[in-house]
Amino acid sequence: MVRLMMILALLTLSLPSLALDPALSSKSLDKPASTAVAPPADVDVLRQGGDTIADAVLVTIPVVDLVGTTTGYTDDYDHDCPYGGGTAPDVVYSIIPDESMGLNIDMFGSAYDTKIWVYDVDLNVIGCNDDYYPDYTSRIENMLVNAGEQYYLIIDGYSDDHGEYLLNIEQFTPCELDVPAGAMLEGEPPLAVDYVDTYNGGCGNGGTGGWQYWDSPALLGVSGNYILEGANYRDTDWFEIPIGPEGILVIEGDAQFESYMFELGPQDCNEVAVIQNMEIGPCTPATMTIVGEPGSMVWFWVGPQFYESPDGSDVFEFNYTLVNHSFVVGVEDHSWSGVKALFR
Repeated sequence: MVRLMMILALLTLSLPSLALDPALSSKSLDKPASTAVAPPADVDVLRQGGDTIADAVLVTIPVVDLVGTTTGYTDDYDHDCPYGGGTAPDVVYSIIPDESMGLNIDMFGSAYDTKIWVYDVDLNVIGCNDDYYPDYTSRIENMLVNAGEQYYLIIDGYSDDHGEYLLNIEQFTPCELDVPAGAMLEGEPPLAVDYVDTYNGGCGNGGTGGWQYWDSPALLGVSGNYILEGANYRDTDWFEIPIGPEGILVIEGDAQFESYMFELGPQDCNEVAVIQNMEIGPCTPATMTIVGEPGSMVWFWVGPQFYESPDGSDVFEFNYTLVNHSFVVGVEDHSWSGVKALFR
């Protein structure tokens, strides 16, 4: 039922990703030794993960397109991330980084509904994720690790899901946006736990979020994720943008993290749907062209591709930019580091 509600939430552009209580808990790791189990169907799978922490398979960074399976293994561990109480089999990898850094751990391309988390050597959870991508595969973004310390990556599944996985681990590289000089600031209040998005939240919150009118050459905005009453929410920003006298609107967007920008219609919260969809970020711009009657309004939407904070925090914020190329106005680009003191 939770999964069906999540799918409906995505299709209707609502904010929650409908999570269970995110309070952290886990099964005891001091359990008796596992009894012998049948090996996986393919015991020659490349660098297959171990069954427990005791036989975790050591990998070095970067890890590129590592293929394995959880099918046939034992359910040794579980963690609310935010969904708990599962019985899926799990496997374990060990990581000992050569230098202190941020890590991206990515399961996109896996064949089942994954869930992953990372223990430090004292078995404290330092990062976790269940549903980063719309297909319910997982990603942990910019998880901080220390040089020479040992960490354990648990590859698990939601509920009792299991199957073949695809694992990539790389060093996090921050995206610094080029922000046009004089960009209008979106101005939304900072996100917080139990934040209620009544600032340009559009059709979210039953249509009480309002729309932000944007009619300038460029905009610097903020989006992200937060926890509201124990559930994961996205900060989605809804704009009304006028089409110029030439009957065309050309919007270029970019973001520090993977995001969407949508053209929406019809302009009725009971019927609204996606007309055009562009993926933007990180530091990967895309351009959308909208044609319509001069002077008419366009509903335009920007928000994260992911429902849970990439770093597992209760509140996560990142920046995005929009440039309206329908304005014939020259702008000078500056690094985000040069203007961030003016924002927030």
